[in-house]
Amino acid sequence: MQKKISSIPFNGTAEQEAKLKEIIAKHKDDPGAVMPVLQEAQEVYGYLPIEVQKMIAEGLSVPLEEVYGVSTFYSQFSLTPKGQYNISVCLGTACYVKGAGKIIERISEILGIGAEECTADGRFSLTACRCIGACGLAPVMTVNDDVYGRLEVEDIDGILAKYMA
Repeated sequence: MQKKISSIPFNGTAEQEAKLKEIIAKHKDDPGAVMPVLQEAQEVYGYLPIEVQKMIAEGLSVPLEEVYGVSTFYSQFSLTPKGQYNISVCLGTACYVKGAGKIIERISEILGIGAEECTADGRFSLTACRCIGACGLAPVMTVNDDVYGRLEVEDIDGILAKYMA
């Protein structure tokens, strides 16, 4: 699955940029600094927009392609912002066979976003993940730390209503 790039405009703060510069300075002379800098940058910003990747590339004096390559290769990194409520739908084999595709379609319909996107107001994001290890509860989705299993498409409206209130 190819990672999407955010369509929401980047709006980092001066404080975040100062923190990123500290992180880069701390790792500047470390071999293999790209990975730890990306990890810490994602903690600061919540995701890795191209603007942040450019600052990292310039700060570490490495090609932007290297930074982008690492950030798109590893699943721990996100190029899109996460909402206040991050909804993750498992698309692993057991979940997919039991209807997870229809679950994600219903969530997309209600929220007006696709997988790896965030609502414009920043309240909801939707992620399609590979396996969360709850195959016995298939199909499964999480909303932040809340787990919902044995889902039916009809359950989605009620579940989302709790978070929309």
